[in-house]
Amino acid sequence: MRELRIRMLVGVFVVAGVLSWAGARLWNSIGTLPSVPLAAPIVLALIAVVLLATAISIRARLRAQRERRPEAKGVDPLMAARAVVFGQASALVAALVAGMYGGTGVFLLESLDIPARRDQAIYAGFSVLAGIGVIAAAIFLERICKLPEDDEHNGAGTAPTV
Repeated sequence: MRELRIRMLVGVFVVAGVLSWAGARLWNSIGTLPSVPLAAPIVLALIAVVLLATAISIRARLRAQRERRPEAKGVDPLMAARAVVFGQASALVAALVAGMYGGTGVFLLESLDIPARRDQAIYAGFSVLAGIGVIAAAIFLERICKLPEDDEHNGAGTAPTV
């Protein structure tokens, strides 16, 4: 399984932001711009919390297993792989959504004197922050589930993820 690449996530964020900014300008010129939902940052923050809780749980189980505690529950490799895939998918979607709301938020910055637009810009800003939180939690989860380097089976020198 390949690791998340920060450059790719930044690229998705920037492209989505530019397209969203251009789309918001176009949409506003021909009609009313759709609103940024209040639920957007809340849902992204919940996903970040789930990813972080999963990473902390797996890390604690791996630590207990490594220290050979008698009550230690092992980590199922398939469960760890599913957690990593969930994290990677969440990070990609969060980069896309955060870019989309970031572009819309940048467009809304020019009309902060209108209370409704100011609220929308705030929701968009919190959505970007929550999206960054999802990406950070996904990267943390991926690093926790990383296998130690195995030089016999992996000649490239990179550590595969579980």
